[in-house]
Amino acid sequence: MFSLIPDIARYPTYQLFLVAVVALVLAGSLFPLWIRLLRFRSIGQQVRADGPQGHLVKQGTPTMGGVLILLVVAGVYLSTGEVGRLGVIVLLALLSCGILGFIDDYAKVVHERSLGLRPRAKLLWQGVIASAVCLLAVNWAHIDTHVLVPFLGELDLGVVTSQLEIGGFSITVPWLYVALVWVMVTGESNAVNLTDGLDGLAAGTVMIVTLAYAGIAFRQDHLEVALLASSIAGACLGFLWYNSYPADIFMGDTGSLGLGAAIAALAIVTKTELLLLLIGGIYLVETLSVVLQVLSFKLTGKRVFRMAPIHHHFEMKGWSETKVMVRFWIVTGIMAGAGFALYFVSSVGS
Repeated sequence: MFSLIPDIARYPTYQLFLVAVVALVLAGSLFPLWIRLLRFRSIGQQVRADGPQGHLVKQGTPTMGGVLILLVVAGVYLSTGEVGRLGVIVLLALLSCGILGFIDDYAKVVHERSLGLRPRAKLLWQGVIASAVCLLAVNWAHIDTHVLVPFLGELDLGVVTSQLEIGGFSITVPWLYVALVWVMVTGESNAVNLTDGLDGLAAGTVMIVTLAYAGIAFRQDHLEVALLASSIAGACLGFLWYNSYPADIFMGDTGSLGLGAAIAALAIVTKTELLLLLIGGIYLVETLSVVLQVLSFKLTGKRVFRMAPIHHHFEMKGWSETKVMVRFWIVTGIMAGAGFALYFVSSVGS
């Protein structure tokens, strides 16, 4: 793509803008065709019977929009010519968990129920993907196993390390860092999946979070990572045109699992693992709301929220889907902005 524009290498900020716009236009142009194809194949969303009753009208709405999001992101990123090891790791996380989500979506469509893969099977494969991401990051991209704690210093998660000889290759396995990456990838992909319960909510928050990571990667001079994050943001924005309330299409697990894993991978390759808790704080809130709800009901028989995840709680209080979505976008913007500011201040001081 960039080879068609002379001297564009001199303007990396323009490259980021161009990639986002191309992904936006491409997604926006292709989704009408994708929606028609899904309707023709009768590939529709299966809605939870125990969810908000207002969501029952969404039964049969085309799903698997994440397939096109991932294809657009991969196509736009690979066409830039700025492909590096760090970017490839993020792309592999995106596509691997996206494929897992596709299998889950396909199982739901075939069996016509809201549950796809068994939770244990999903967690097992997410763990395999997370382990592969970690080992590639450490052994192929030479990612440091030290984790930065803003203003406090670093934690060395490589203190417990094994060397494995496989096929003539020596593979370093930093067990504590592998555990951290496992928590990040599985946690973030499932958290975005939980957030994908209202029209436009997951896509909008992912767009904001990936823009923050594009800024961090750009400041680190990791242009290939910034371009990938920017392409994800652009594709999500193009998808939002059709996913805004009332949605014409949902991203499905293909999109939510893949995009969540990509966000975790962005935190890993930019060495902002702990900042993910703030930048992607909206997903932490969504996850904790489910955990609190389950624990409270099991221990006391009472519910903390009217319904979990927490976005449904506000729906049950009478907020419209649009109000919940926009306010959650605002909260995400505040958290992502605060996370970027914290990174900027700590990087200047170091």
